[in-house]
Amino acid sequence: MKKMQMFYDYLCPFCKKGYEFLQEKIANYTDIEIEWRPVESHPLPEDFHPHTYLACQSFYAAVELGADIHAFHTAMYKAIVVDRQDVEKIDVICAIVKNIVDEKKFRDLLESGKYAKQVDENNDLAFEKSGVWYLPAFRMDDKKLDAEGGRGITPEQLEEFLRD
Repeated sequence: MKKMQMFYDYLCPFCKKGYEFLQEKIANYTDIEIEWRPVESHPLPEDFHPHTYLACQSFYAAVELGADIHAFHTAMYKAIVVDRQDVEKIDVICAIVKNIVDEKKFRDLLESGKYAKQVDENNDLAFEKSGVWYLPAFRMDDKKLDAEGGRGITPEQLEEFLRD
């Protein structure tokens, strides 16, 4: 089975579209396992809001709690990209996913900071080691598919990347 990494930020509208394209295409590629890599495209101390550091960590908390990951991604993208919710606050993130995970356990995991290091490692892997400039970005074997600045990716580019 091949492993494909998807680097994304819940704040990025191009990542939301890339995720939607991937959901349309991936069923045709049962030999590909997705390794989700949430990253913060504007990390602190950059003066850019909202920061998605907690939102990125929340992905791993949701996985640990056995959440429906498609429902989780969908809720996070809607809350951040569409509804513009302030995900720098744990209360806001918990409210976003209250119907997807056990809220108390989820809150405890976020407050513990258990997954902060994982997000830091994802940022380093994406931006320092894998040459990511724009999101979403995909890596599989020696292949790369990066978004174009201000344009994202197309369904056709993703299809070609998955097929080759």
